[in-house]
Amino acid sequence: MISIRLATAADCAFVQACAQLAYVKYIDRIGKAPAPMVADFAAQITAKKVIVAIDNAAPIAFAVCYPLGGDFHLENIAVAPDNQGGGVGRLLIEAVQLQAKQRGFDTVSLYTNEKMVENLDWYKGLGFIEISRRFEDGFNRVYFKKLL
Repeated sequence: MISIRLATAADCAFVQACAQLAYVKYIDRIGKAPAPMVADFAAQITAKKVIVAIDNAAPIAFAVCYPLGGDFHLENIAVAPDNQGGGVGRLLIEAVQLQAKQRGFDTVSLYTNEKMVENLDWYKGLGFIEISRRFEDGFNRVYFKKLL
């Protein structure tokens, strides 16, 4: 059974490796490493912004989420390639939404790169609504929100 918990310093190597493995396929499409490949996960873990999905005592996925403005923001979500397609990402999204509600937020926001086309459909299928597209920090980003 998969459980979700706050990441600890001991999870940092997994989170970094998972981000590399999950996002490397997008380098050619985007023309450079996606932002999650160069994130400071140690700082995010220290700030209690990272949750991990655990299966058989081992981490298999993570999400970075925190309050941002009036929304609860999902900055990053990645599932280890061997565990993709089995619903782990959906469980993490549900955990993020629960955390948002528990903290008094009624909206979850996120963005993804427009060239990560499979993500665009996935987020829409989870009830997120596209609200804008912007060129920002060298990336073409698609912004989504979901009312809880």
